[in-house]
Order: sequence, then C-alpha cells, then structure tokens
Amino acid sequence: MDPDELAAWLRLTLTPGVGNDTARRLLAAFGLPQAIFVQPAAALRQLLSPTQASALAQEPPELAARLKATQDWLDGAEDGLERRVITLGDGAYPAGLLTIEDPPVLLYATGQLQLLESESNRPPARSESAPTAIDSIVNGWPARALAVVGSRNPTPQGAQNARQFARHLGAAGLTIVSGLALGVDGAAHEGALQAVDEAVPARRLATVAVIGTGIDRVYPRQHRALAHRIARQGLILSEYPLGTPPLPANFPKRNRLIAGLAQGTLVIEAALQSGSLITARLAAEQGKEVFAIPGSIHSPQSRGAHALLRQGAKLVETAQDVLEELRWPAAPADTPGPVPDAPVPSGDTAALLAALGADPVGFDALQARTGLPTERLQARLLELELDGQVSRLPGGLFQRLARA
Repeated sequence: MDPDELAAWLRLTLTPGVGNDTARRLLAAFGLPQAIFVQPAAALRQLLSPTQASALAQEPPELAARLKATQDWLDGAEDGLERRVITLGDGAYPAGLLTIEDPPVLLYATGQLQLLESESNRPPARSESAPTAIDSIVNGWPARALAVVGSRNPTPQGAQNARQFARHLGAAGLTIVSGLALGVDGAAHEGALQAVDEAVPARRLATVAVIGTGIDRVYPRQHRALAHRIARQGLILSEYPLGTPPLPANFPKRNRLIAGLAQGTLVIEAALQSGSLITARLAAEQGKEVFAIPGSIHSPQSRGAHALLRQGAKLVETAQDVLEELRWPAAPADTPGPVPDAPVPSGDTAALLAALGADPVGFDALQARTGLPTERLQARLLELELDGQVSRLPGGLFQRLARA
C-alpha cells in the first residue's frame, strides 16, 4: 500500500464521529477513501449529518504523526515476519469478519501472513450428501479454525485442558484462535504452538492471537515471549491503532473478531460474568457451534460453561468430540500417537488418588477419607504434586490433575 492510500485510510478512521458503520457506508457509496475526500459537500450530506460532513472535510491534526508511526512500524518488520495493514477493501481481509456485526475498517497484522493461503489450511473434502452447518463459511481466513477461550484465573485442570485440547486439535490441522490473555487463552496458544512444533511439515498457521491493544504492545507483559512465538508460527491481529493501551472496554469488543475468525468456539472454564461468554454468544449469533467442557459443580469457574450447556452448547469431553461435531477428521499423519499407560498406583497412593476424586478437597477431608496419618498423607501429597498428578490450590485445597 502506497503512503497516499494508507494516509487516506487512516484519515477515514481518525475522523471524529465517523465509526466503522459510517465508514462502511461511505466506502459502499464512493469506493476507496481517496474518492470519499474529493466528494462535494452536497454528496456527503446525503449520507452524513452536518457535523460528520464538516469533520470529514478537515484533516485530523494527528494524521501526520499517525501515518509516520504506522509507516515506521511497517518498515520495521523483522526477517521472517510480515507486517501489514489490511483494509476492508483488501483481498486479504478475513472473509469470516465480513458477516459479523461491526467489521473493522482496518486490521493490523504481524506474523506468518504468507501461510494464510497454505494448502494445509484448506478444509477436508465433504460428501455432497452430508453438508454441515459451517459449509457456507468454511472458506474463511484461515479455513479451519477454532476459538478456544476461558477464564483468566483457571484451575490447574482448566489450564491443562486448554493446553491439551489446543494441542490435539492443532495436530488435527486446526488453527487455534484466542485472545492472548492470562489463563486459558495463553495455555491454548501454547498447546497450538506445541502441535506445530511436533508436526512435519509445519507449514500452516498454528494460532491467531486477537489482541485488545495496539499491535505494537504486548499485554499482559508476562506474555511477551509467547507473543514472539506466536508471530513466528502464527499471527497477531488487532483492530486498534498503534500505541493503543490496554483499555478495559476494548477487550470485550475484540471478542467479536475471535468469534468471527473461527468456525466454532470452545469454552474452557468461565465465570458467569465472563468475556468468554460474550465470545460464545457472538459465535452462536453468527450461526456457529459453541462447545463447553463441564466442570465441578462446586467451582465458580465452571458456572459459565454449565450455563452455556443449559443454553444448548455441545458438551465435549475429548478433542475428538469437537472434530466429529464439525466433521473435521484428523489426518492420519497428524493424529497424536497413543499415550503410554501411567504406572498403576498401589497402597497409600492408590487410596489417596481415589479419595481426591475430581473436585478440589481440603487436607482434613482427605485425611478423613483415607485414614492416613498426617505425616504420611503430607508426604504422599508432595510426591503426587512433584509427579504432576496433584495441584495445590489456594485455601489449602488439593486437586487431582488428569494426565495428558
């Protein structure tokens, strides 16, 4: 994109009172932004209020600085990475976003953009006699993608589920879309990256992170290294101008993009008042499948998923449940190999694992269930914790972790 064209697009988005909806109406009426700014006032007033028409006639004072910052960002791409401003009129604009409510006029993208047209991103062939609900949208960007979202403060089992599901679904050829937040989002990105690390060849997008800040910022800071890995093996996407800080209102808004880029949404642990439920609702409104993993009835982090299940979300227990529902069979070469059998526990360990059950439990309750002396019970819990079979939770609780 040449500087004049980029300046026109930026000017359109920077004009006060001209949001995405108004900008789209102008583009539909007059074509590219350069054509909008040469229209006579009478033509603009047919579509705009007098205030909007007046604002559009004046160049925003910050345009020159914003244009320079954007051009510097584009020119600063590292070797092996691409940076691009994708406009609503660009052939590379995600097809899945064209049908959502309020599609953004501009998108900022960095990462492996050349992999968007990868042969491995195309969906498997389907029988004409067995159409699915996603046939009309499966040729989106990328073609096979699943959103995986959930709590920023998951239980250890919830984080492990996110990582394992994303890894197995990634191994089946799906691109995992999430929001780079702490908790489930980060674990899902990590699982997707692991799947691509294990794949031969690995020529497809592992994961797409849709962020709620300017693309030149990483939030939260703890995910700086993860963001770099995503850019190397996937894509980072933002609708917000460079330099946009982490404003609370921007994160729920970006969830429509997460839902729009994917052909389904999987929720792994979410409170009742959760941004993940916003993503699930938007996915359902877009006619896409919503999946949820059930959890403990005693855990606040399970209540959002349980609410979705009552509303008709598909209950899933394995990654294969998702693949079968969407008719996305795993390619034989990508199917994860069998997991070696874990050693069969015996004695105190077997009794303790049975007593732990599936829900978090306190030390006193475990002692009552097992009858083990305090020192022996503490020793066995420590062994299981070090072995990755048990997690120690706040409040003196313990939770059994399922093995991969």
